[in-house]
Amino acid sequence: MKKIIVLAFLAIPFLFCSCDDTEVETMVVDTSLPHGDFMVVTSGQFMAQNGTPTAGSVEIGTDSEDEAFVRFSNNFMTELGTGTVTVYLSTTNEDLNEVFSPENGNQNLQLVGIVQRNGEHFFKLNSSIDAKYTHVILWCASAGIPFGNAELM
Repeated sequence: MKKIIVLAFLAIPFLFCSCDDTEVETMVVDTSLPHGDFMVVTSGQFMAQNGTPTAGSVEIGTDSEDEAFVRFSNNFMTELGTGTVTVYLSTTNEDLNEVFSPENGNQNLQLVGIVQRNGEHFFKLNSSIDAKYTHVILWCASAGIPFGNAELM
């Protein structure tokens, strides 16, 4: 009886092994990346603010499926150690403390996304590109200050 129990325990790992050598490759489609060609509509260079190392370029454009995106260049960098850096489209870079007042309900801002790392980023926009936005703002909410902005031309 002991031999049967020992053999049963030894056979268990073989029951969970597959004899089929074919592997199924799962394809993950990242909807935050443009499809096909990325056509630039407007672009700008980041200017650092408040002593941050913010630098690099930003482009706004569409892909081959007419989806709108904001793209940060490979050389994009900013300060990431102080908290969340949020990306906004804005109609101005003046008096940003007034623009970002929560009680303001400012219609001159469009939330784009959160910066996860330095380097190239794509942010998919929920709507088409609105020409009223003239700047891209990097805002640190924990410090209540802008880390940089880029005028779009």
